[in-house]
Amino acid sequence: MDYHPEILNNAMIQAIARTDFQTAHRRGFLRKVTSWFTNKDNSLLPFDEVVKQLPICGQHYLGMREIPLNKVIGSVGRYHDFDRAFLPLRTHTKSRWMSIDTAHLQDVILPPIEVYKIGEAYFVKDGNHRVSVAREKGQYYIDADVIELDIDVPFDPDITIREIIRKREQAIFYEKIDKGNTLPDAEFELSITGAYNRLLEHIEVHRWYMGEERKTAVPMKEAIQSWYRDVYKPLVDVIREQNIMAEFQGRTETDLYLWIIEHLQYLREKYCQEISLEEAAAHFAEEYAPGFFRRIFHFFNGRRDPIKLKKFKAPKKNGNCPDS
Repeated sequence: MDYHPEILNNAMIQAIARTDFQTAHRRGFLRKVTSWFTNKDNSLLPFDEVVKQLPICGQHYLGMREIPLNKVIGSVGRYHDFDRAFLPLRTHTKSRWMSIDTAHLQDVILPPIEVYKIGEAYFVKDGNHRVSVAREKGQYYIDADVIELDIDVPFDPDITIREIIRKREQAIFYEKIDKGNTLPDAEFELSITGAYNRLLEHIEVHRWYMGEERKTAVPMKEAIQSWYRDVYKPLVDVIREQNIMAEFQGRTETDLYLWIIEHLQYLREKYCQEISLEEAAAHFAEEYAPGFFRRIFHFFNGRRDPIKLKKFKAPKKNGNCPDS
């Protein structure tokens, strides 16, 4: 609601500000409860933690400018006091929040906030309550003194801490394999943290086998290119041909490569015989795809019977296939 400052006395202004805070605080609480049920992270990003995870190349001052409030996603020191929409979560912010709202109701011009800019996102250095009140009042922009941090990886306002860590791990992985020189056109996206090290292990194992076969050390660049050409890409092609991604919502081709290649090894050890990538991929999808998505996937693809791995003949016991 819009109020005219000339008809408001101090008591009225305080009452309105108090109601505004209570409304915002209640909305913040309800969003927090909703986030518990939806398992959606609704937290402000802590600036120090974000900077720790990103490869910061430097910083420079951009000056004072208008910035979009919906791209302010974090705070230097107040990330526990507000949620991602900058709704207040704690009652100790009430006094400061109401004073800012009071200034707004009286048409008092406030100084610009201070922010750090990373990619397309902003982190509040000073002015968290001003951002909170401005968003609650329906503002789309706010004046800010901006310092931009230089990074060489994409960074957007919808990112979470987990995604930041994954991007950092991806950057380290790309650096270790010298991606620009070894696989300039390839992309490796993982949805889980800590998994890029497993990709490196796969490459190292592939390199070791190449060395054993040749009886000589294999250059890392050659091993990486061979692994991609002879192991990674063929399995990704199978994943695409069988449309397995449709059964694993929110996952990536690289996720499925890791899971299926390890599932393939398990099946070969279990049955003690050669199993194709196609069979391993189909069996993995049948065993591990979420039931709902699997049924929908089968229905729309005209498949009434579940995918089944072909029946293997039980091998004779030998030294290479011990009793389990």
